[in-house]
Amino acid sequence: MAEIAVPLSPALSGPTHKMFVRDLVLDAFVGVHAFEREARQRIRINLGMDVIDRPGAAGDKLENVVSYEDIVVGVRALVAERHVNLIETLAERIATLVLEDRRVREVSVRVEKLDIFHDAGSVGIEIIRRAQ
Repeated sequence: MAEIAVPLSPALSGPTHKMFVRDLVLDAFVGVHAFEREARQRIRINLGMDVIDRPGAAGDKLENVVSYEDIVVGVRALVAERHVNLIETLAERIATLVLEDRRVREVSVRVEKLDIFHDAGSVGIEIIRRAQ
């Protein structure tokens, strides 16, 4: 069966630029084991965003662009909010948060637990989500 090409809406097409937040290390209550419910553990979050260019919109004004600060503050609040069993759940929540800004067309979210195994630097997950 042949796939039917569905054109993107004008808001989701056109030129884009890449934004990123790298190596955001936070203490989180995450995990299914009892010891993970009792103590925070270090996680590292990396985000990559495909952001729609708005011709002439930037004008060198912060309110006209996606703000790194807003994203980082939002992710910090989300992580601090409550315990989650799975980093997969946390990654999905972060993706949803980032995609609330309609200028973000796509986000990749990588969440890593840093101190799980003595012989591994980290374990984790990476997801990619697109705006609807």
